Amino acid sequence: MLRPTLEIADIFRDHGTAWRDANRGHVAHCENDACGHIHIAYNSCRNRHCPKCQATAARDWLEAREAELLPVGYFHVVFTLPAPVADLALQNKRVMYDLLFKASAETMLTIAADPKHLGAKIGITSVLHTWGSAMTHHPHVHMIVPGGGISLARGEEGDSPTGSEESQKWISCRPNFFLPVRVLSRLFRRLFLEMLAKAHDDGRLNFFGHHAGLVDRATFDAFLEASRKSEWVVYAKEPFAGPEAVLAYLSRYTHRVAISNRRLVRADSDHVAFRYKDYRAGHRDRWKTMTLTAHEFIRRFMLHVLPKGFHRIRHYGLFANGSRAVNIERARQLLQVPAPAKAGADDEAAAKSDEPQILNLPCPSCGGRMIIIEAFAPGMEPKHRPVPEPIDSS
Repeated sequence: MLRPTLEIADIFRDHGTAWRDANRGHVAHCENDACGHIHIAYNSCRNRHCPKCQATAARDWLEAREAELLPVGYFHVVFTLPAPVADLALQNKRVMYDLLFKASAETMLTIAADPKHLGAKIGITSVLHTWGSAMTHHPHVHMIVPGGGISLARGEEGDSPTGSEESQKWISCRPNFFLPVRVLSRLFRRLFLEMLAKAHDDGRLNFFGHHAGLVDRATFDAFLEASRKSEWVVYAKEPFAGPEAVLAYLSRYTHRVAISNRRLVRADSDHVAFRYKDYRAGHRDRWKTMTLTAHEFIRRFMLHVLPKGFHRIRHYGLFANGSRAVNIERARQLLQVPAPAKAGADDEAAAKSDEPQILNLPCPSCGGRMIIIEAFAPGMEPKHRPVPEPIDSS
């Protein structure tokens, strides 16, 4: 087969350098005069699967969440799809990841609203992860949930807190226990499989390769029956030790991608080596190094690229976007705690002062602070350049 006269690679090869030069950003200088390291940072690509760009997005998102934290214990709950069901998600990412969000959230809201367990409407922040440590396909949802909620009206099933503010109260869960995971697991399994069956009836699922036979409803029903008999994993971790621990956790998990740059060990023309966590090993020996061919590394990374426009951070219950501010304010009233102070005029003036802007990265040479000394627009060249190191002629 003849090679095309023009390939995408040709365009990147011929024009990539010029494009990078035309999309620069700012220059940072180490404040340690004895070091003097200069770093040129290019404009963000803004791709949500880029580990470097997501660090900035995470900081902005966290600032908003910090103001919403309630002075109560927070719990971490994880909902995981079993492997046979998860395999279908590779061919139906948008549909099945959406069902994972909906079924897990409905499970939590339903059990929490049950007077036998909590009898309250709770708030949930859900984050989708689709990977294991070795970048294998492992779709699961991490939830951060306050340990309590606003009381419900009698007979209410969790759609909204009671309309009478006088009768509302904050209901706290038991210390170190939120909701029973076995009950959550059974309801999650039923809800997800019901939603999956309806998606099949509606013609919303695609089946290829060795799953092609599942297009037949009888075959699909047999597949679902096997999944109904298996145990589905719902894991509730120990509560966080205060709001600061919640923020630290969120900073690590909300904008994480399949692998971070810091886990990369080395790469050559054929292979990529990276660190991963082997959960079957002892605690001290969990971190190991895996080496993959470059093509396999890219294949695994691409497994976790989400459909365009798909939201992988979602809020439910008290934290649902349309009513979050009102519900959080009401929760603070019931808990009898003041809202966090808003920035005043003095704070705004300080923010606009001539204080140097600090880059949120340490100097790679000495570990000191990096101060932004220049910003430049796309297409412009920076005035400051790193001084090249002298070549050793010995």
